Amino acid sequence: MDAKKKAITVVFCNAVVLLLATVAAQACLPSDRAALLEFRSHLNEPYIGVFNSWKGQDCCHGWYGRAKRKGVMTGSISPAICELTQLSGVTLSDWEGISGEIPACITNLPAMRHVDLVGNKISGVIPANIGNLLKLTVLNLADNQISGAIPASIARLTSLTHLDLRNNGLTGVIPVYIGRLKMLSRVLLSGNKLSGQIPESLTRIYRLADLELSMNRITGPIPPSFGRMSVLATLNLDGNLISGEIPGSLMTSSISNLNLSGNFISGKIPNAFGPRSYFTVLDLSNNRLEGVIPESITTASFIGHLDVSHNQLCGKIPAGSPFDHLDATSFGYNRCLCGTPLGDCGK
Repeated sequence: MDAKKKAITVVFCNAVVLLLATVAAQACLPSDRAALLEFRSHLNEPYIGVFNSWKGQDCCHGWYGRAKRKGVMTGSISPAICELTQLSGVTLSDWEGISGEIPACITNLPAMRHVDLVGNKISGVIPANIGNLLKLTVLNLADNQISGAIPASIARLTSLTHLDLRNNGLTGVIPVYIGRLKMLSRVLLSGNKLSGQIPESLTRIYRLADLELSMNRITGPIPPSFGRMSVLATLNLDGNLISGEIPGSLMTSSISNLNLSGNFISGKIPNAFGPRSYFTVLDLSNNRLEGVIPESITTASFIGHLDVSHNQLCGKIPAGSPFDHLDATSFGYNRCLCGTPLGDCGK
């Protein structure tokens, strides 16, 4: 009988998933079973029965992970995972208690397509050779305690579509060659300690829809070419050290969620709004903007939430949409703004 490809799928909610592509006629290889049992031995969840189905010799059939209620799993990721040479995906997400480091040997698994370790207490660094995983499409390490720099080798992951490293302790700069990752649709790096300037190469990822760099230590100007990206919908740069002026190209771009608050942005709000301007969120608060709110903003097709508070703006607030549904907090703490919803302008 010809050997057939089989897959072992181990699914644990909150969730833990292992996807192992193996070649076998009847059952998984003994070495795969031994590696899985070693992996299990490093994890502890005594109350919810995630591993109850891990019985018998055939780990390709019936070895699932099921939990009827939310729980906490502790322990660490065993290096034994690296003995599963055909492993194509691993997810241990939102267990809150898994700690230790990511085994560096994981970068020796050429079939790996999906790594999701979000919501734990994993520490250490991102393996330097992460770029060896040329088939990787998803890398989600958000909400952990990972430190160190984003490895430069990440620029070799040309199949990557989703990169989420939010809420860790990452330092250093965003790799300058990240723009080589043409398949990326989401780059989420908020809540770290990243520094340096925004790489211009990011603006050449034409599939990029969501870019979140909030709450870092990023400096320098905003690349105007963000406004020429055809599918970029979310650009969150709030809580950094960004300076310079707001590129006018952002006002009539595809961006609908634009948050630039809490920076050192100066100059005027660009008088570049038009019918193509559509914002669910436009937050320019807590900067050093001066001058007037431009009249062209009333020609925008939609602005749901607008915040220009805590700047140095002056003059009369334009009448009409979107200002007819905003309250005074959206305009407070400026130099001399007046008009609805603030007080009348004096003569």
